[in-house]
Amino acid sequence: MPRPMGRKGMGAARPQNIKGTAFRLIKYLKPHAGKMVIVFITLAIATLANIAGTAILAPLINGLAAVTKSNDLKLTGIERLDNLIFRDDVAYLEGKLTYMAILVSAIAAVYVLGLLANYICNRILVSVSTRTMTTIRNQLFSHMQRLPIKVFDTTTHGELMTRYTNDVDVMNEFIARCIPQLVSSVLTILGVFTMMFVLSWQLALVMVVMLALMLIIVKVLGGKSQKNFVAQQEAVGKLNGYIEELVEGQKVVKAFNHEEIAIAEFDKINSYWQTVSGKANAYANIMGPIMNNLSHFFYAAIAIIGAFIAIKSAQPLGFVGIIASFLMYIRNITNPIQQIAQQVNMIFMAIAGGERVFALLDTPVEVDDGYVTLVNATVDEQGCITESETRTGRWAWKHPHQETGEVTYTELKGDVRFEEVTFGYEENKTVLHDVSLFAKPGQKIAFVGSTGAGKTTITNLINRFYDVPDGKIRYDGININKIKKADLRRSLAMVLQDTHLFTGTVMDNIRYGRLDATDEECIAAAKSANAHQFIKHLPEGYNTMLTRDGENLSQGQRQLLAIARAAVADPPVLILDEATSSIDTRTEWLIEKGMDALMQGRTTFVIAHRLSTVRNSDAIMVLEHGEIIERGNHDDLIAQKGKYYQLYTGMFELS
Repeated sequence: MPRPMGRKGMGAARPQNIKGTAFRLIKYLKPHAGKMVIVFITLAIATLANIAGTAILAPLINGLAAVTKSNDLKLTGIERLDNLIFRDDVAYLEGKLTYMAILVSAIAAVYVLGLLANYICNRILVSVSTRTMTTIRNQLFSHMQRLPIKVFDTTTHGELMTRYTNDVDVMNEFIARCIPQLVSSVLTILGVFTMMFVLSWQLALVMVVMLALMLIIVKVLGGKSQKNFVAQQEAVGKLNGYIEELVEGQKVVKAFNHEEIAIAEFDKINSYWQTVSGKANAYANIMGPIMNNLSHFFYAAIAIIGAFIAIKSAQPLGFVGIIASFLMYIRNITNPIQQIAQQVNMIFMAIAGGERVFALLDTPVEVDDGYVTLVNATVDEQGCITESETRTGRWAWKHPHQETGEVTYTELKGDVRFEEVTFGYEENKTVLHDVSLFAKPGQKIAFVGSTGAGKTTITNLINRFYDVPDGKIRYDGININKIKKADLRRSLAMVLQDTHLFTGTVMDNIRYGRLDATDEECIAAAKSANAHQFIKHLPEGYNTMLTRDGENLSQGQRQLLAIARAAVADPPVLILDEATSSIDTRTEWLIEKGMDALMQGRTTFVIAHRLSTVRNSDAIMVLEHGEIIERGNHDDLIAQKGKYYQLYTGMFELS
């Protein structure tokens, strides 16, 4: 069944700190402050150009009306034209025509200036927004690499991917569209209202009343769509997480005839997304038609009221240009209000996405307070250890003592000891109970037991994927909490039950164990794991490209490459967690000698359900419910006829 979608601490899509998240997002624009200044200047120029172009229409229209010097409204258009053409006052006519030509040229120049300003603004915004999103994604990925394993154990891959895609995309919309449109809309509204009062304070007061009605509608509809847009972001994350999980486990779904249940569960999540998304977009989409219809109503109202004022005025023809400009300003002011309403919804989506992104960025990174480091070393005949800058094949722990200022070196041998370790992944749920064990250098220690007994947990603690709250784990006599995690893990190599191969060549995947390994060393590692034979038969041998987790290889071949990857690392401690689980009996027999050579001189921890692979272990630990109930070699445990004997012979007692 799918894992729970809601993850505590990873940030649900419910804005809790709108201002804080918005300001934090805007801070990402700080490196582009100069460009953003140009953006705002060009926005202001484009907005004012649009307003000025409309304002010039009033004197232009008034000039056309005044050119005839006719106040007789009963004259037809032809009669007015004749009156214009056959006027005796030629100088008056030429002056008016020159004046109107200047006005037309001014309108053209203003609109060209606005077009140029818009072009510059949009070009700069594209650059700024894409660079900002690149920065955010880089920070996300860099931060994610430093997060503890617990985060990935408790969060679906689809949920994490949504942070990189959908959530970052809505943040991009905020920068690329919301900010400029909001600025442009506010400037337009302020500019238009100013010009309205300049042209006619009576009509401007009428528009104030009408504008108040529009704002009330925007507030009501915006409030209803806001919460649904926020819920939509959360639903997208859940949907992506479920799809990713089902696609990855499609074979299991089909093997257990789980299709109908999977479809039903998907329909449930998808229906929730449909509901919240439908409501969010319904409220947002009806905003446009309502505003358009209101603008038509305002258009007619201003025309009627303006005509009434014109008739009552001393110069009715002089008021015609004012009415025409006002009617155009109505169009200019309703669009910005509608845009602001739409951008409010987008802002809340961006805030929801931003909170989810910032929640991941704010997730505490893996704490590493270690100060003991791993260094290349040389050891003389007297056993004195000297640090070396070049690779020597021998390693030592460099241990600075803060109290005395002394630095001591301890040779890395692979002595691992658990001292009364108690651990649980969650509070009040203990997985290991007072576990004590030791592995001397070169020993092979095996862990067996039922699923959930705590075998893999022990290996997780050795790697410090999780830190021990009670008890101690010592590595060559040093508490591993004092060792830097990167150096600790450099001294270990793991082969997991679930192998993972990366996009690249076979050689690249083997070299992943040690990036400075030569081709010859990688080939030698492949031979020790018995992977060399099948690699030679691949289309391009070691240069064969692997994609999608090595889908062109069998599961057994993939695991052989994982073993070769561990071999090339050449560590003093080896951890094999069900390393041969996907290898058939014949292949297992073939690699037995290679594995023995790999484990020679190395401390090895083996977890295996196939008990035939642990018979030659120096010590076998039998775990049950987080406790070691039996320990000894194979012969001793068989002689005891206890739990190991039951597991090995298959004689399980029914309870």
